[in-house]
Amino acid sequence: MAPQRFHEQFEQIQRSMRDVPLAMGPDDSAEFIYEKGYVLVRDGEDARVVEDTVRAHFTAEPDLVQDHVRRASPQTNRSGITRIQVGDPGEGDRAGDRPVAHALRALRESEGRAGRRLVSRNHLVSIAVNSCPGDEPAPVAPADGLNPAQAEGTYDAESAIGVLVVDTGLMRDFRSSPLLAHTDGDAQIKECDDDGVLQQYVGHGTFIAGLVAAVAPNTGITVRNSLNDAGAILESEFGEKLFEAVDAGGWPDILSLSAGTSNGRTDGLLGIEAFMRELRDQRTLLVAAAGNNGSATPFWPAAYADLPDYQDVVLSVGALRGDGEFGACFSNHGPWVKVYAPGERLTGVLTGFDAPMPYIYQHSTYDTCRYGFGYACTCVSPRHTGVLSEQGGSTKPDQVMFEGLAHWSGTSFATPLVAGLIASHMSAQQESDPRVARYKMLAANSGYAEVRGAHVAALRPGTWRPVPVLPPAPRS
Repeated sequence: MAPQRFHEQFEQIQRSMRDVPLAMGPDDSAEFIYEKGYVLVRDGEDARVVEDTVRAHFTAEPDLVQDHVRRASPQTNRSGITRIQVGDPGEGDRAGDRPVAHALRALRESEGRAGRRLVSRNHLVSIAVNSCPGDEPAPVAPADGLNPAQAEGTYDAESAIGVLVVDTGLMRDFRSSPLLAHTDGDAQIKECDDDGVLQQYVGHGTFIAGLVAAVAPNTGITVRNSLNDAGAILESEFGEKLFEAVDAGGWPDILSLSAGTSNGRTDGLLGIEAFMRELRDQRTLLVAAAGNNGSATPFWPAAYADLPDYQDVVLSVGALRGDGEFGACFSNHGPWVKVYAPGERLTGVLTGFDAPMPYIYQHSTYDTCRYGFGYACTCVSPRHTGVLSEQGGSTKPDQVMFEGLAHWSGTSFATPLVAGLIASHMSAQQESDPRVARYKMLAANSGYAEVRGAHVAALRPGTWRPVPVLPPAPRS
């Protein structure tokens, strides 16, 4: 059967977050995932306005329950956000949430008077980026080597550029890779299922750290396992996790983030508003993945790069296909994506090298590119059958063994290449300000690529080798 990756991944995330009823949105479409029955508001006066307005609206609607409107376990948090229950999370199905939709509509007039947003869905932020991964990893023989290969240079603890990766944690045997000798941080909480098979997205943070280290040897990399729960987290918790990540070791030079969500808006995420304000007052540069939905819809927090208050603070990164000349089929695009880098079939460290580890594919490949491209993209190659795509069928999913290295594709991995290139520029030019280094590096860059007919800035590491682009192989 044809894969339906968004729906397949929705079910996978819902099983992982079984205590949090989720819905697809907005309303009856499948553009993002959010928590059923709840909305987000700022603490204080905004919360009171939202409660009063929604209660009044629900009183006028006989099929809505006014008694559901109440704050959910109020607590003081650094993000300044409160969840307000507006419906029964157990009612209805996953295709939208009427009480939440009504609550948002009830506040439109109040938001117009206030001149700002008062309420938001509680979106799911994910490393799968809207539950639609670029692809799943494929094994690579250790003899084939890294791509990008490790750049020349040495590590110096005194001058090393600090890079923080907020993602899944590090694999238990990551130190068996010399590439990660100067990487530290949190462990992956659970690598394998009860049968000893690697779980989906395990190794994502390790792979990203390895890409940074390959491009920029003089970096001190810290990985935080903030997104270990199927790579997903509710917006109401995301801001707190970001604060915890920087509090643990101080604000880094560069924060590499390969997660986010769209929300149908052009003004960011309410749940990380406080974090973004504090980030703006620091010297840290946020390098953020643009997302893998093949869409021009803003994807947050990457799309902050297009807002006037954050243009110096955030750099959004899209992905180029294997030859580095054009955009990858899955990459989000548009004026809010500020730079592109190779993001298709990069080769990096997925696990340590202590012992081979099995993995069962979760999603099947497609017969043709889901975005209409005509090359052997990650939608169609390498061919495999996944367990989530074939539920109830008789086709057996494919299993592979990982011995350390993997091919992997996504804007998730273009992002650490850019983070690493900025860190490398800082080391080479003895530039202490990552935001200044970003502008100087891009100003000196002569690389461009074509993405959906647009001429865009492209950064290609010097040790990266283009991958031949071929037509799709016929399915046998």
